[in-house]
Amino acid sequence: MPELPEVEVTKQGISPHLVNQTVSDLIVRNASLRWPVPEICKNIIGQTIKQVRRRAKYLLIDTDAGVTIVHLGMSGSLRILPAHTPVEKHDHIDLVLQNGRVLRYNDPRRFGAWLWYELPEEAHPLLAKLGPEPLSDAFNPLQLQAALANKKKAIKLCLMDNHIVVGAGNIYANEALFAAGIHPQAAAGSIDIERLTILVTEVKQILAHAIKQGGTTLKDFTNADGKPGYFAQKLHVYGRGGESCTECGNLLSEIKLGQRTTVFCGICQTY
Repeated sequence: MPELPEVEVTKQGISPHLVNQTVSDLIVRNASLRWPVPEICKNIIGQTIKQVRRRAKYLLIDTDAGVTIVHLGMSGSLRILPAHTPVEKHDHIDLVLQNGRVLRYNDPRRFGAWLWYELPEEAHPLLAKLGPEPLSDAFNPLQLQAALANKKKAIKLCLMDNHIVVGAGNIYANEALFAAGIHPQAAAGSIDIERLTILVTEVKQILAHAIKQGGTTLKDFTNADGKPGYFAQKLHVYGRGGESCTECGNLLSEIKLGQRTTVFCGICQTY
């Protein structure tokens, strides 16, 4: 599943090709995504795209008439292509531009979404209760401490809770907890402000590094497959269960937390 850095790089990749362009058509070949694509999505036809934004893992395509909300789900991708490009299997939606290009949405598993909203997007049910963006000032040690107060739930599960902070998915939660020396099963409410300060810093640094690396290696979605994937960065714990810790040499442990694979070092992560 694309994580926040992959969605951010997707936004950066498609935005220059969409902003200030007028939409001439919206072609929906298969409306059966996670939620059926509503007919009102075609309200974007005739509108000029003002900007493309990201909120959590949602892409927001802004026009004066409303906002198209796009989620890539587990396997979705977006490409900018010439309008005459032959349609391939799983190419479900084309946002056709007057300049002769299309934003094409491909999604083999169809767990993604295309929705339309006319009110301020913050009021949409999918967005209204989201926590702060991890790279914003709103995500800070005091905010995190307040959100975790008295929680006995494992810190890793809280870090992946979009009501507490958005976008710290499984890969980056594993890595941030390792960098902060925090055991993933530690009771969230027991972690003091000093250690939470380290954790917040690591989350920000790890996500920023992934975005920067992706932006460097995949700058243009016109010739790419639309899938930035997980960037070629050094992962200390994720996917390395049973291997040696990069810091102390101890064998990394692997467990399941909330049905997600969790890898940690029993020596380096004792807090």
